[in-house]
Amino acid sequence: MAGHSKWANIKRRKGAQDAKRGKVFTKLVREITAAARMGGSDPDGNPRLRLAIDKARAQSMPKDNIQRAIAKGAGELDGANYEEFSMEGYGPGGVAVMIKVLTDNRNRTASEVRHAFAKNDGNLGTSGCVSYMFHHKGVFLVDAEGTDEDTVMEAALEGGAEDVTEDDGVWEVLSEPADYDSVAAQLTQAGLTLLSQELTWVPETRSDVTGRVAERVLRLVETLEDLDDVQDVFHNAEISEEELERLS
Repeated sequence: MAGHSKWANIKRRKGAQDAKRGKVFTKLVREITAAARMGGSDPDGNPRLRLAIDKARAQSMPKDNIQRAIAKGAGELDGANYEEFSMEGYGPGGVAVMIKVLTDNRNRTASEVRHAFAKNDGNLGTSGCVSYMFHHKGVFLVDAEGTDEDTVMEAALEGGAEDVTEDDGVWEVLSEPADYDSVAAQLTQAGLTLLSQELTWVPETRSDVTGRVAERVLRLVETLEDLDDVQDVFHNAEISEEELERLS
């Protein structure tokens, strides 16, 4: 799982860029609506909905927007019926790419994703071609400033975390999805500062990419994330901070 903190840093920067373009609200509304439709409108009994609401609040989404999205999911208001599925493929340099989709038109989405791969030196693959390389995990990034290893370790293990590592001033805590809520609760109760927390797909192994290949991988990821029907993109590219600075 080494290198995930760097990946998470990339995701945070990309999330900020998305917010500036106004796309993040569209994706969050879809996630809230889908979560409410699948698991009910009560966030206390629907972990996926609770997480989606937390993400929306972190992006300063107005409360009315959140409530409307929940109401649409619960069938109280008219709204699109989104279908959720994953798509997989290979990016430049053979990098494994997984895409989470929420769409009301599967054919349109498939066409757009296929085109994104084709124009960025990648190939859309069949179901299962790369998903075996990823594990579904809870990932928590904890600010190391003002705390110590014992505090982080004790809280994480008490909650049922499976791994704790430190990288460049950030503690990374990994958990199984079933232990996500208990780990989150223990870290919060310990007074730790959570920089981010999410259920995500973490690659088992990473592929080091540099130069032109790294540039093309980032371009593919950005192109995919710009699609309204794409909720998230996961990949196993390992790009050094130095390389990211150069490319930016």
